[in-house]
Amino acid sequence: MTELKRCKWCNLKNSTYVKYHDEEWGVPNFDERYLFEMLLLESFQAGLSWECVLNKREAFRKAFDSFDAEKVAAYGDDKIAELQNNKGIIRNKLKIGAAVNNAKIFLEIQKEYGSFGEYLKGFTGERQITEVDKTTSPLSDSLSADLVKRGMKFVGSTVIYSYLQAIGVVYSHEEECFMYKGR
Repeated sequence: MTELKRCKWCNLKNSTYVKYHDEEWGVPNFDERYLFEMLLLESFQAGLSWECVLNKREAFRKAFDSFDAEKVAAYGDDKIAELQNNKGIIRNKLKIGAAVNNAKIFLEIQKEYGSFGEYLKGFTGERQITEVDKTTSPLSDSLSADLVKRGMKFVGSTVIYSYLQAIGVVYSHEEECFMYKGR
């Protein structure tokens, strides 16, 4: 039996990573909690590998109240200190602070647009973009700029491009990959 070919970045020795690649990455998902989860996780990835973050995903889920944006937005000093001491997650003080800050802005955007998904559609036109071997694009540049203007942190164009790939707005499976759309 031949092994399925996957994107070069997928570590085949890590079953969590393989499952994420096969079942989640590039699949459109506009569930509001998922949109917040991926935004939070991608912001923690800044300067690190996605595999590192993905390996800690369940610990993040527990630490950040199942990615409930309203709960995260309400975190005070005690909860932030608890997170900074949680060895299961990435304990970067600035990223933890950004998660709380970004949750508040995420909720503001939901109020303004009816949902974060509707906000995103204003940038994407509800289309899925297929492109490979990029780390930024005009789309990630403009979305990042707007989020920064609104006060979000750790949402540079590269982070946002990865976010758009994660939620399925940008489809980047490589041509050799069994998930490639041309097959």
